[in-house]
Amino acid sequence: MSMKEDLHGEKLYLPNDEEIVKVQTRCLDRLYDYNMTRPTEPKKREALLKEMFAEIGENCYIEPPLHSNFGGHHTHLGKGVYANFNLTLVDDTHIYIGDYTMIGPNVTIATAGHPILPELRKKAYQYNSPVHIGKNCWIGAGVVILPGVSIGDNTVIGAGSIVTKDIPADVVAVGNPCKVLREIGEHDREYYFRDKKINWDGKLCT
Repeated sequence: MSMKEDLHGEKLYLPNDEEIVKVQTRCLDRLYDYNMTRPTEPKKREALLKEMFAEIGENCYIEPPLHSNFGGHHTHLGKGVYANFNLTLVDDTHIYIGDYTMIGPNVTIATAGHPILPELRKKAYQYNSPVHIGKNCWIGAGVVILPGVSIGDNTVIGAGSIVTKDIPADVVAVGNPCKVLREIGEHDREYYFRDKKINWDGKLCT
């Protein structure tokens, strides 16, 4: 098995392998092109994202600058995904993000890790573990999601949280390390922010 195949097997490998670097450099060139686009070039951005990402659904939008180890090459987006400024995808292996998920500014989603043993780190060994984020999630500003984590559908991750373990569906979770604060329930059908009520009968919330 080549080092390139070890990218996706949670095995130790050397990321400076010639075959890996060749693919990665090509992806980073395309990422550079995306980050150099103008706000007046939405069609160009859309076309580039379709080239860059492993999968990308309709009506996805990522605010430049985007930072990504493989330029989105191992990232799979559902439809209607939105990501704010400075999203960092450490996508050395696969990242899966479900439909309609929203990602705040300065979020990091990491699949890559390094051994605790100093002798192995000195030789630059690395391993990767995929990340799964469900549908209709909200990932708050400054969140860090670590390798191997899964987040369930509809879940909200509070700003600044460090997600080290799996988080279930339909909850609000916050903190370092990130833990479930509460379930999403009837309170959230009445209030959208603090004491601000949802006006279900009108077009606008009051």
